[in-house]
Amino acid sequence: MKKLFLLDALALIYRSYYALLRNPRITSTGRNTNAQFGFTTTLVDLINKEKPSHMAVCFDTHAATERHTDYADYKANREEAPEDLILALPDIKKIIEGFNIPVVELDGYEADDIIGTLALEAADAGYTVYMVTPDKDYGQIVRENIFIYKPSYQGNAPEIMGPKEVCAKWNINNVSQVIDLLGMMGDAVDNIPGIKGVGEKTAVKLLTEYHTLENVLANADNIKGAMGEKVKAGREDAIMSKKLATIITNVPVEFHEENFRLKEANKETLSKVFAELEFKTLGKRILGDAFNAFGATTDARADNRQRDLFGNVIEGKGVTIVEQKEKDSANTEDQSELESQLGMSAEHNIENTPHEYSLVNDGNAVEALINTLKKAKEICFDTETTGKDANDMEIVGMSFSIEPHKGWYVPLSADQKLAQQKIDKFKILFDNPDILWIGHNIKYDLLVMKWYNTEIKGKITDTMMAHYLIDPDGRGRGMDYLSTQYLHYEPVSIETLIGKKGKGQGSMRDAELEKVKEYAAEDADVTLQLNKIFTPMLKERGVEEVFEKVENPLVPVLADMEFEGIKVDVDFLNEYSKQLEKDAGESEASVYKQAGVKFNLASPKQLGEVLFDILKIDAKAKKTKTGQYAT
Repeated sequence: MKKLFLLDALALIYRSYYALLRNPRITSTGRNTNAQFGFTTTLVDLINKEKPSHMAVCFDTHAATERHTDYADYKANREEAPEDLILALPDIKKIIEGFNIPVVELDGYEADDIIGTLALEAADAGYTVYMVTPDKDYGQIVRENIFIYKPSYQGNAPEIMGPKEVCAKWNINNVSQVIDLLGMMGDAVDNIPGIKGVGEKTAVKLLTEYHTLENVLANADNIKGAMGEKVKAGREDAIMSKKLATIITNVPVEFHEENFRLKEANKETLSKVFAELEFKTLGKRILGDAFNAFGATTDARADNRQRDLFGNVIEGKGVTIVEQKEKDSANTEDQSELESQLGMSAEHNIENTPHEYSLVNDGNAVEALINTLKKAKEICFDTETTGKDANDMEIVGMSFSIEPHKGWYVPLSADQKLAQQKIDKFKILFDNPDILWIGHNIKYDLLVMKWYNTEIKGKITDTMMAHYLIDPDGRGRGMDYLSTQYLHYEPVSIETLIGKKGKGQGSMRDAELEKVKEYAAEDADVTLQLNKIFTPMLKERGVEEVFEKVENPLVPVLADMEFEGIKVDVDFLNEYSKQLEKDAGESEASVYKQAGVKFNLASPKQLGEVLFDILKIDAKAKKTKTGQYAT
């Protein structure tokens, strides 16, 4: 079949962006990718389910159109597009390019006009045409073989509208009456005025009797009562509104059959943009399991020295280097939400990886562990606590690892005195200046231990800091993320222990001890593995000296500063508060004097009335959808 799908790009992009607004897709760099993700999903669903033979995507441009010349306030009430949405447009055009689908846009014309023109041309050439849009204006273009196609939304099936459906929706006799209807009732979305006081029901009633807008206007004297007067008064607005609502169908664009034919996608282009947008699951769905969401590049210097979690040399794969800004290296709270957004997965996890994680609960086991750790020169250390704020938590346990696949977890009592007693037994290790302590965001653990009268006196090394120096533009710094990236191993998610974020989330103290043991010991084990990978990379990147002499020594200093805090001069701030209150009062009085009236400064509505109705600072002041001035 010859099936042409013409997509109204911006209408679908806006729809995609706002559909995900309550549950936005945020990359590890903080980018909102609602629009890119939603548009791509819509595009792929159309291709897979509707099997079009031909397709094009039509865009508006920034250039003014004849409609703007005819009516300066055309679309003037529209709020400026969110920055996230504007920034999404180049990505979306790259995605369309990657699918080898033509983009059609022309200064001076809207996407509606381009789609209307192409639809009629293609229909004449024997195509069945689907105009993919939620916009009602397209009803005027619908013919026997031209349809409006509204994509599925929030679980609803797609809606396909031909002449019968359009007429039934508006209660009109033929699709040509769509523009007559809009001429009378106007269109708030596009700021088309229509006839003041005439709504949809009245417009339909008038069209039923007089068939066209022109006949309605010609019979204004025969329309009884106030409605007749409204029609007379709104004559010019109605004529102009009909023109504004009429889709232009002679745009200088042509339907070229071969150019619009759906072709095989350019996988290289799509792979690159999907990696930038962190579309792992969607990327695999489109490009197959070989797609690498990390956008890996080969680093020949590191190939022959990198090892996976099993100790095997990673040959020919190199080190995965990602190409986006970090989210916030200081924000090292559990990144399970990030991982779930990326849909990241790895072939190895705790279920299929041999490991030996031990629970160290009684006195004899504690002594045995301490004796074992005494022999180690390097110890990976991690704490489990009741909260994310190291200055406002209780310690739940400590985990240690000194060799891959092996770790220990020491649970600590909720009775803080008993917890302190057990921690004190480990001071023989913490006091040893010859031990190197390894941690991921170890500053947190240093702070935790300070609250339990314990200083770690040996040297420290921080894998989070190491990764920052190795890959300053890295996509994420969380241990789970880096484990998946470098070790091809997916750690246990914190949410499996304490539940998802929100009011119902529990505390590590409440979790099942056996599960906590596996989770905590795994953290230490994985961090140890990361350190074995990052240490040679620091040298090869030429940043080993910066790491050893600048960054690592600074970590305990920052921990000391955060522990000590900053003294607040309460008396000064109280006095300054009074001064600010006095200044605010004087400013408020000045405002009332200039305005000539008192009003509620906290009310945008009242402020707008003062600025634009009383002071008249802008005769063309814009209003919001609720009719208030935009202040």
